Amino acid sequence: MDLFRRIAVALNNWTSRWVPSSFSIAILLTLFTLLLGCFATGHTLVETTRFWGDGFWELLPFSMQMTLIMVTGYIVVVTPLVNRILKACARLARSPHSAIAITALASMLLSWVNWGLGLIGSAVLVKYMDYRLLVAVAYFGAGCTWHAGLSASAPILVATPGHFMEKQIGIIPLTRTIFHPFNLALTVVVLGLMTFIAYALHPRNPAQRIHVDPARLEAVGVFKVPAPETGGKQSFADYLDDHYLLNLVIGGLALFWLIDSFRLHGWNITINTVNFMFLTVGILLHPSPASVLKAAADSAAFIYNIVLQFPFYSGMYGIIKGTGLSDVIGNAFVKIASAKTLPLIVYWYSGILNYFVPSGGSKWAVEAPYITHAAQTLGVGFDKIVVSYAWGDMMTDLLQPFWAIPLLTAAGIEFKEILGYEMIAFLFYAVVVSVFFYFMPFYA
Repeated sequence: MDLFRRIAVALNNWTSRWVPSSFSIAILLTLFTLLLGCFATGHTLVETTRFWGDGFWELLPFSMQMTLIMVTGYIVVVTPLVNRILKACARLARSPHSAIAITALASMLLSWVNWGLGLIGSAVLVKYMDYRLLVAVAYFGAGCTWHAGLSASAPILVATPGHFMEKQIGIIPLTRTIFHPFNLALTVVVLGLMTFIAYALHPRNPAQRIHVDPARLEAVGVFKVPAPETGGKQSFADYLDDHYLLNLVIGGLALFWLIDSFRLHGWNITINTVNFMFLTVGILLHPSPASVLKAAADSAAFIYNIVLQFPFYSGMYGIIKGTGLSDVIGNAFVKIASAKTLPLIVYWYSGILNYFVPSGGSKWAVEAPYITHAAQTLGVGFDKIVVSYAWGDMMTDLLQPFWAIPLLTAAGIEFKEILGYEMIAFLFYAVVVSVFFYFMPFYA
């Protein structure tokens, strides 16, 4: 591990000098996808550019859902109760190595519940240590566990009656995907592996560490629990804004709706349900409406890059969908597949495509028709393909800056400053998960 530790530091130094900002990367990826769409499919540059422009705003509803995941996750994280719990976790660390390991484990566990909660919540665990590695491992949840958990786009989508592939593959319950023993076992293995990797990568030489004062994060509100100032004589309006009454009423109403909905329709989880649950919890845990509003205002610091950059990734989606580039790439993989290797091929293909279109739900709409057709042809269960897709979809998130944007904004650093560590983590992670999917035919 000492060798990998030195390689990670060297890679970090190299990427800090040569890798541009995440917005510049989005533009470069757009140009690369544009050229690939032309040369691989035979479309002209004018046609491909039209596909790009036509797709630029196509994912606005999904963008709003992702933004709300970040906002609602932040609202929950800065509540007094959750803030105290996370700070208590930080105090468990007895050394920089253990602090790094705790941050990695917390990020992955929180992201399994909700990836927005994982990205923001892990930032609260900052202590004095190598800052770049801390931010790198705080991103592990987005690249290692989120699409295997409760906010997983594809598994939740195919468990929803009326989804667009229902006629082809039917309804696949969460017991066959998220809560299947294979998925749970792989999640546990990944949690242990990546926590160890985080622990082992911390530089032993103090001269190689970059330290940061926690006040740096306080400046962007990560540690602050919103609490409006009160004093003097209060009006009736002030009383409503600064006390718990309205939170209790509307939070209780929302909680009743959730319980009643699950009672009537079963455990039917969608992205909207996840956002509704986290908003409800956030409202109930905040001391007043003013506190909720302050938390929502502070969360804007973490979403502006999503708002700016998501349309560019949506444009890439438009190119891949409009030119038929996804079919060209997908068919090339499917031709070499067998019943044993298809899950592994889908895993890697989904990961590669995810680097260009980091959208688990929308990309599923592109991939689903031909990878499920291949599964049916080769006699592979659709549930296996959904799980393979989900793990592949998040695999290259470790190397892709898009979902790191809120965390990077909170930390005040660029993706290039943590990419070296992410490369080493990706190497171990991809190998271990690939072994699991090679033996996936035993999934029953």
